[in-house]
Amino acid sequence: MRAEIHRLSMAHPGDVSALASLLQSRAVHARSICAIIGKTEGNGGVNDFTRGYFTDRLMTLLERYLNEPATMLAKRIPCVLSGGTEGVLSPHYTVLCRVDADGPGSIPALAIGTAFSEPTEHALIGTKAHAQSIAAAVRAAVADAGIEAMDDVHFVQVKTPCLTSARLAALQATGVPLKASSAGQSMARARAAGAMGVAVGLGEMNLDAINDDMMLGDFAAYCSRASISSGVEVDCNEVVVLGNSRRWTGPLTVAHRPMQDAIDLDAIHDVLGDLGLPPSRQVGALHRDRIRCVLVKAEPDRRGAIRGQRHTMLNDIDIDPQRHIRGAVGGLVAGVIGDTRIFVSGGAEHQGPDGGGLIAVIAERAAQQELTGE
Repeated sequence: MRAEIHRLSMAHPGDVSALASLLQSRAVHARSICAIIGKTEGNGGVNDFTRGYFTDRLMTLLERYLNEPATMLAKRIPCVLSGGTEGVLSPHYTVLCRVDADGPGSIPALAIGTAFSEPTEHALIGTKAHAQSIAAAVRAAVADAGIEAMDDVHFVQVKTPCLTSARLAALQATGVPLKASSAGQSMARARAAGAMGVAVGLGEMNLDAINDDMMLGDFAAYCSRASISSGVEVDCNEVVVLGNSRRWTGPLTVAHRPMQDAIDLDAIHDVLGDLGLPPSRQVGALHRDRIRCVLVKAEPDRRGAIRGQRHTMLNDIDIDPQRHIRGAVGGLVAGVIGDTRIFVSGGAEHQGPDGGGLIAVIAERAAQQELTGE
């Protein structure tokens, strides 16, 4: 098996023309597409409908090539979208493909696995049971990728449902105890459950050690390989696992690093170094094309300071804190990469160190690495 990655721009939230051109020219075969991860220009909140709009247009496009209803395709092809392209961030989507190849390679190569859980009951969103469901889906996705060692997993993207105000009211009317008091808090708790579910699925945490109070409560518990997005456009947990495996072949590989805070420049340079990219203030044009996908999680430090200096992201009534952080970290990462097509997702509760986050990069190995296996 060989992984192929296509990072495509969009002119508006429903623009799938770049993929349509690749499909029409047969540069991409629809049956090889296993997942999509992207950024739309919505607000990233509960009422961000750009994510669902893009998913609808995407599945309608694939329906024409796969002779399968769009509604069914959406149940087996994860389409994980994060709203909000603040600052220099560019709307884009990355198409992940699995292509048949002759035999495994001599060195580990990028491996991709996907899985879907059963629909999540509204009353369970943001609870230990929610985390347990995600953990099972993570293990299924790792198996689907053919990754034998959990240490070889570098990034787990989860899209998980959340509660709207109407759903919260319906639960309250039935007397169900609520863990969240608002739709926004429900999104945060869902992300927290997702992060702990990934940690359990990867063997970093024991399910017995998790309880509902830890979510948004114990920030010492986190997973540096989990990226969780939550939205109203899904009703189950969609999981995409990225790692390296000797069962796969090809020039692509993935690496990750935790980010200690929103200005952790070292983490960005370190992950590029892990991928064999030469050190530089900004990746040069010669090596920039080797970078196929950059995935980042970030969070405005809840303590109101970064390295001892006060920040105002949490108290700004004009701009949501998550929009602040996406713009800030997006500029930092894009400045190093030299490309604004960066997936930066806010809401990094329990995803990386408290007040920080994580970065994962998919890149093509240098020719010398291919020859030596280093």
